[in-house]
Amino acid sequence: MRILSVTHGPTVPGGVFDEVVRAAGHELERWVVPLGGMPQPVSSYDALMVFGGSMHPDQDEQFGWLEREADVLARALAEDVPVLGVCLGAQLLARAAGAWVGRAREPEVGWFDVHLTPAGRSDPVLGVLAPRTQAFQWHHYTFGIPENGIELARNELCTQAFRVGSRAWGLQFHAEVTLEMMRVWTAEDPDDLPVGVDEFLAVAETRIADWNDQGRALCAAFLESAGS
Repeated sequence: MRILSVTHGPTVPGGVFDEVVRAAGHELERWVVPLGGMPQPVSSYDALMVFGGSMHPDQDEQFGWLEREADVLARALAEDVPVLGVCLGAQLLARAAGAWVGRAREPEVGWFDVHLTPAGRSDPVLGVLAPRTQAFQWHHYTFGIPENGIELARNELCTQAFRVGSRAWGLQFHAEVTLEMMRVWTAEDPDDLPVGVDEFLAVAETRIADWNDQGRALCAAFLESAGS
């Protein structure tokens, strides 16, 4: 399959999701949106994976390309091209589908409980996760459920995953993240952390192997669904 990996800067790559795509022998094309340009028409791709960034989904005045990206995602939804959005990618997918996006009641930075809804447990992608897990998060914004969407996972703070239509998924948590990405993010934004950098990364080191296994399984399930 031909997969478009949509990113928003050098420190927010596709992580283990890109690894899964390459290991499966698929063609991986990257679009770094802030650098400009446009990908080929969305209908020429078998799936889109859209990742995170330090910007927020309503900051169009500072980041003029956000509207362009939301338009691309709206076309993907209209043309039934499979999409997997992560964090900012999920927020932009919700925006493209007409849902509310805005600041969460409080940020989530670190490891937080996430549980699947009944729909999530039976979902072909989210259903590969445990019914309850601790997921890695780094976000200040959240989203509503699109009109033709369904909530797949949540916690006490907010919705953690949704599906819109039958082939587009949004994840608030970072299932793609690697330990190296965490090290870069903590160096960039240490003031965001609830504890010191060393303590934050020490916890990550004990959890990252299992979390990466879950992320790979989730991405593989998305690719299987996209190819069916």
